[in-house]
Amino acid sequence: MQYSSARGHLNGTVLRREPQSSERIPRLQVGFEEVGKLKLSFTAYSNPGNFLRIAAKLLPWLWGSTAFAFALGLFGTFAAPPDYQQGETVRIMYIHVPAAWTAMLAYTFMAMSALGSLVWRHPLADATQRAAAPLGAAFTLVCLVTGSLWGKPMWGTYWVWDARLTSVLVLFLIYLGLIALWQTIEDPGRAARAVSIMTLVGFINMPIVKFSVDWWNTLHQPASVFRMEGSAIAGSMLWPLIVMGLAYTLLFVTLHVMAVRNEIMRRRVRRLAITLAAAGEPAMARMLPAEVAS
Repeated sequence: MQYSSARGHLNGTVLRREPQSSERIPRLQVGFEEVGKLKLSFTAYSNPGNFLRIAAKLLPWLWGSTAFAFALGLFGTFAAPPDYQQGETVRIMYIHVPAAWTAMLAYTFMAMSALGSLVWRHPLADATQRAAAPLGAAFTLVCLVTGSLWGKPMWGTYWVWDARLTSVLVLFLIYLGLIALWQTIEDPGRAARAVSIMTLVGFINMPIVKFSVDWWNTLHQPASVFRMEGSAIAGSMLWPLIVMGLAYTLLFVTLHVMAVRNEIMRRRVRRLAITLAAAGEPAMARMLPAEVAS
């Protein structure tokens, strides 16, 4: 069986495809103009090939930094003294609060990616936005579950329709809606536009989550860490919380880089399946995963 086209050659079962125009980047341009001098090139990040090469170099360092931050944060969590009112149950704070921070950070990043997709047409904006949605939903779920476990001994119930709790639940539902919308629309371009618009509309919930404890009388305690007059938490309990927040952020960044890398590869395989099908090679297209050959 012989097959040739402007994009690739097939001889037997070996396919050699020439890189598309967006992937024809000089070997030295891998996201840095001069790696040794760390001169960043913003436009280089718009190329999927450059992103994959940079991700391969960064992931080992990201995983190492994440593991170190979690080890230090967990040590501080168990070394911190119990609260004079809440006792040992206050240790849930070191899981609950960083999860809430990361859930809001993930959605803020998605909103920025949505702008990059709609306004600047950044080639990687769609992929970064789609990769962040499941991660944000997972952190939001951890926030809701740990908050319920923390609320039981403090409030006497797992759930109340408090302004903060309700707005975080709405955030979780928005995440699920965005994930479902990605899966519902088959055309990637249409799906990206619809999700970007919905993401920007849903961003109105972010200030509600943040300031709900200030705007309404709620059972949830007000802001204790980031305040104009300074933190209300003792230093022996504050530094483990900050370190755990850094660990959660590094975990999100690491998982997000991996998810974007997988999304880029999935889209490449999908384009390959479409190319094979259009060239009259449906048998080879069927050898690819069903989700990318459709």
